[in-house]
Amino acid sequence: MRRYRPFSAFAVLFSSLSLTPAALYAVGPDTQPAHEQPYKSEPGPLAVETVKYEWRDAKRDREVPVKIYFPKTGQRPFPVIIFSHGLGGSRDGYEYLGQHWAGHGYVCVHPQHKGSDTAILATGGKDRKQAMRRAAADPRNAIDRAKDVSFVIDELEKLNEKEGPLHGQLDLKRIGMAGHSFGANTTLAVIGEIFIGPREGEIELADPRVKAAVAMSSPVPGRPDRYDRAFGGIRTPCLHLTGTLDMSPVNDTTAAQRRIPFDHIHRAEQYLVIFKDADHMVFGGPQLRGDGDRGARAARVHDLIRMSTTAFWDAYLRENTKAKRWLAEGGFETVMGSDGTFAKKSPSTQAMERP
Repeated sequence: MRRYRPFSAFAVLFSSLSLTPAALYAVGPDTQPAHEQPYKSEPGPLAVETVKYEWRDAKRDREVPVKIYFPKTGQRPFPVIIFSHGLGGSRDGYEYLGQHWAGHGYVCVHPQHKGSDTAILATGGKDRKQAMRRAAADPRNAIDRAKDVSFVIDELEKLNEKEGPLHGQLDLKRIGMAGHSFGANTTLAVIGEIFIGPREGEIELADPRVKAAVAMSSPVPGRPDRYDRAFGGIRTPCLHLTGTLDMSPVNDTTAAQRRIPFDHIHRAEQYLVIFKDADHMVFGGPQLRGDGDRGARAARVHDLIRMSTTAFWDAYLRENTKAKRWLAEGGFETVMGSDGTFAKKSPSTQAMERP
């Protein structure tokens, strides 16, 4: 299994080969039972390129920069994944995911959200944590982020039609949404979480063009009596990722609360992975370095994130039954072993398997 550079200190909060479908979806060598094989843990066979755009939403007078990872070759069009960075992040973060997913046949679009990006770290002076708290508490940022995603999808539709490196490469009927921390909040809003505020009332920002989601370190509303209302309308399959040490660096969210969206979504298939000894920052990627056991644990978590998310995208954006069986019927749990716990539930029975 590939090992990446280990994790460490705080960085941000929150070949040219054309493959057949069989090659693209292959799980691993046939010498092991399928449920015991890692799922696409190695870099994908497709060469990956990147491009940046400085988009502007004229209706909102708002800049939305993006970085796009895309396969240079392969079977087109490719499903699309939009990734929303955490508080204090940028379009250049979470490269380990953009590169990995693109290498396995996805176009990965990383927008940068003004008002909750790296600029708040620069303006916060010595008290960066307080600056991040203010940005997270401002409801305009949560709303703008979700609207950024819908704007990005609109721009991708245009990009797919005009001459350029992505002309005709985007399968916009197969769009996934992912994010970490404040980006998970954005992800859940885009698939149907309702924002409930004392002054604004209920705000719905769902975009039905998104068909599957991955939420890492999800924040939760402050009032438990609103959980069912906030999450109850979501009808999109979602993979939730967190860790036993996933405490919020800027507010009072506990690691145990990270599972709340999973517990209160009942109308679509849901998966929950809780990585042992994984903290909030480990999801930022292997570019964050560490030493000794901590670094080795982080590298293992990164491997498991790559495998579980790629299987999830293959299952729900490519409708690949082999990937779904590996994820849902014991394959991932076998590979993960004692490094975490896994739960799933079905919309038909609303049954829940709690770690």
